[in-house]
Amino acid sequence: MILSNATAILHDAATESSGDLILDGAVVAEPGAKPAGETLDVSGCVVTPGLVNAHHHLMQSAFRTLPGTRGVPMAEWLPTMAAAYSRVGISPELMRAAASVGVAEGLLFGVTTVADHHLSWPAGLPAEASVALARATAEAARELGGRLVFVRGAARDDPNEAAASAEAIVQALLPDASGGVSKDGMLQLAVGPAGVHSDPRESFERLGEVAARHGLRRRTQANEQVDVAIALEKYGKRPLDLLEEWGWLGPDVTLAHLCDVTDDEIARLAAAGVTATHAPGCDVPMGWGIAPVAALRVAGITVGLGTSGGGSNDAGHLLADARLAMQVSGLVGDQLPAREVLGMATAGSAAGLGRDELGHLRPGAAADLCVWDVSGVADAGVADPVAGLLWANPGRRPRHVIVAGRVVVRDYELVTGDAATLAASVRKFVV
Repeated sequence: MILSNATAILHDAATESSGDLILDGAVVAEPGAKPAGETLDVSGCVVTPGLVNAHHHLMQSAFRTLPGTRGVPMAEWLPTMAAAYSRVGISPELMRAAASVGVAEGLLFGVTTVADHHLSWPAGLPAEASVALARATAEAARELGGRLVFVRGAARDDPNEAAASAEAIVQALLPDASGGVSKDGMLQLAVGPAGVHSDPRESFERLGEVAARHGLRRRTQANEQVDVAIALEKYGKRPLDLLEEWGWLGPDVTLAHLCDVTDDEIARLAAAGVTATHAPGCDVPMGWGIAPVAALRVAGITVGLGTSGGGSNDAGHLLADARLAMQVSGLVGDQLPAREVLGMATAGSAAGLGRDELGHLRPGAAADLCVWDVSGVADAGVADPVAGLLWANPGRRPRHVIVAGRVVVRDYELVTGDAATLAASVRKFVV
């Protein structure tokens, strides 16, 4: 495929061009290559790498705007959400429906890869039965053509049951994969407890053992409102002190949120090689804090971007959250430039997943990209169309989205599934 006549092509946060971008199957080709195939005219458009949502809870797509879940302390929010899950019952049918909606929504908003940190598992669920839940999510993403990172999480689960489940999921879904990634790169597995506020040392150790055995990434949440309070009350220590003691600060670890971190803690994270995920669309409107992203980046910490789930952020619109991240950054440090925030939403998120083929459009990269039309009235007068992706036109959607060289959104419409049918599949679960 050739994308021709682009106003701008953002190859990465530091490199731009205009004109044509050539795809050779599922990868970005060298300039001047002549592949056979479709020519897609992208005149008046900016082409960017596909967005990488580094932190989502896809099941929550079926549980948005529940009464008692908006603007409340996390200590109240958590049991309210758990009660809703209990009323509906967590099943493969729910997982498939919610994942289909969440992945489709992401694709329509330019998210080509989503990391689903799934934390809610029925108590006492046999390991084999947990595979069916994971498989339902994975199949939903594959059918729609989106890349998925499925994180076998835990939230107050029995540590040994969680580890057995993670092992079974790896064996069932990616038995021959290297480093927890399928050969076509469409599915990745990872592990991660919810955080020290809900999970004991044993959960981190048992899931860490599974990660070490299979080369999986490790992910958890740290230093949100409730996390710090419970850690101090229960252990007399801050969350990062515990994670360090428990062996969960390292280059294979990504920590989401980090709203309340000290200068000393930032230095320790940088020294450990940890990556971070910022989730302002969850933390800011819920009143749970703002991560000091500029300080994290100055310290050398790679920062990605995530939406978190529908229980706290009712949209899977990562570009809107990138805009929010840019806007609020000056409240806790230096204002972040638009290109840096776009880099967080692409290469920064991909780095936290260990996926150096994602998040950029240099030759050899995965052919995951978004085409953003900047020719309309909402972009009129914009001097810098790349920066304008964030500063102008709130609610912006991509005209076309391509994943692994395949067009999954064309002219603003999902082409890999029927959006109305997907939405209807979730409504029967609404409580």
